[in-house]
Amino acid sequence: MGLMGCAAPAPDTSRPDPFQINQLQQLLPADAILLGEQHDAPEHQRIHRLTVEALAAQHTLAVLALEMASQGQSTETLGADANEDQVRAALAWDNAGWPWTAYGPVVMAAVRAGVPVVGANLPRARLREAMTDSGFDRLLSGPALKAQQQQVRAGHCELLPESQISSMTRIQIARDVAMAQTVLKRAVAGKTVLLLAGGAHVDRSLGVAQHLPPGFKVKAVLLLAEQAPHAIEKIANFDQVWFTQPVPPVDYCANFAAQRATKAAEPVSGKTP
Repeated sequence: MGLMGCAAPAPDTSRPDPFQINQLQQLLPADAILLGEQHDAPEHQRIHRLTVEALAAQHTLAVLALEMASQGQSTETLGADANEDQVRAALAWDNAGWPWTAYGPVVMAAVRAGVPVVGANLPRARLREAMTDSGFDRLLSGPALKAQQQQVRAGHCELLPESQISSMTRIQIARDVAMAQTVLKRAVAGKTVLLLAGGAHVDRSLGVAQHLPPGFKVKAVLLLAEQAPHAIEKIANFDQVWFTQPVPPVDYCANFAAQRATKAAEPVSGKTP
């Protein structure tokens, strides 16, 4: 199965290897590449690994930055021969949120290549502060802020009370800011920072790129596990879209609603009466 750039109408299913190096080469040179994924699409994590290996082989990968780990976590003190337990400890890896079986291969590919892996996400301890900081509202234009708020509504299946939309949107913006800060801090002249994050974070109109300086050369790529006609609408917000095979459908909203119902039914004390 082939990865296609945004001009391609459909994926090429005749290829045994889904990774096309020429698509990556078209993005270079770049100070940073923001590679967006669908978190539950295993092929996307495989493409992450292939991208790391390709950039490392060219000696152009400055650092691998991850949404999946928090700012301040890094493998820089580890050698290329570090084992997985050491790497997970260095990154304070949250296996419940980000299964190591999915992300371990790309992380270890960077470590084995001698490339630092760093956390880029907003630390959990700063979430509450971000929720109440109205300054984040002013970091996006009016239309972009409204679009981000609508994305938060849709991402929570239209089940969040309207009173929570502003605070949850600030968290999303704060995460984008943290990732942008990490990318900028880790930039190396003549090399590329690779950020792995969810597709919404790498949307040029709303996400990380909004918080990088104008002269910073950043390319945004969306990995898209769908071929529905509406998917074409997403292409304009990215430098490239790489289509992959659709994943089995999951009713996330039904799951989310069930979780909320279960939580609402729990006693306030958290203990069974």
